[in-house]
Amino acid sequence: MIRICNLSKSFTLHNQGAAVIPVMTDASLSVAPGECLGLIGASGAGKSTLMRMIWGNYLAASGSIMVGEVDVARASPREIIALRRGTLGYVSQFLRVVPRVATLDVVAEPLLTLGVAPAEARARAADLLARLNIPERLWSLSPTTFSGGEQQRVNIARGFVHPYPALLLDEPTASLDAVNREVVLSLIEAAKVRGAAIVGIFHDEVARTRLCDRLVDVTCFAPDQAQ
Repeated sequence: MIRICNLSKSFTLHNQGAAVIPVMTDASLSVAPGECLGLIGASGAGKSTLMRMIWGNYLAASGSIMVGEVDVARASPREIIALRRGTLGYVSQFLRVVPRVATLDVVAEPLLTLGVAPAEARARAADLLARLNIPERLWSLSPTTFSGGEQQRVNIARGFVHPYPALLLDEPTASLDAVNREVVLSLIEAAKVRGAAIVGIFHDEVARTRLCDRLVDVTCFAPDQAQ
């Protein structure tokens, strides 16, 4: 479902004489349906960079990033938007939403974009918010006013409200209490069972052991490791 081949990335520091800093060389990996691949490596090794390249936020210098039949490295903005709408979900560490939009609609929005009837979309959103222990009295409020843990759970609900065939998870259990952590782990396990291909960053070692079928140390893709 996700296939990366010979992927390279560099950053240009325009405020430092346009210096070019290579950060990744010849990265290759694949993730099958129903598999969870964990990215590991020291801070700064490139885990988040690789995740953002798969999502289409960072441009690749070379190589391919196939998600289904779409090469994100060469796709047009329109193709990437369509991919994100129905195929590739992303749970980031931070909730970024339009202010003053009710939490229920924030979570339902991916379904509404796909044409799901509003009543059904909001019912599915409500079910996830309830499972993630977001009090119903908060559903009509904007999540921008919530605590960090509440915002993270809203972000998770939004990422799981549609059965995306591929999922990117960036520290989905960080800062969660034991009860909500278990809910999230169960959601990820259910996504694997239905066949989602998952790439995740899990600093929670217990979660990583429980969820990941394989681990890839992104340090091996560093330019100074290239043979």
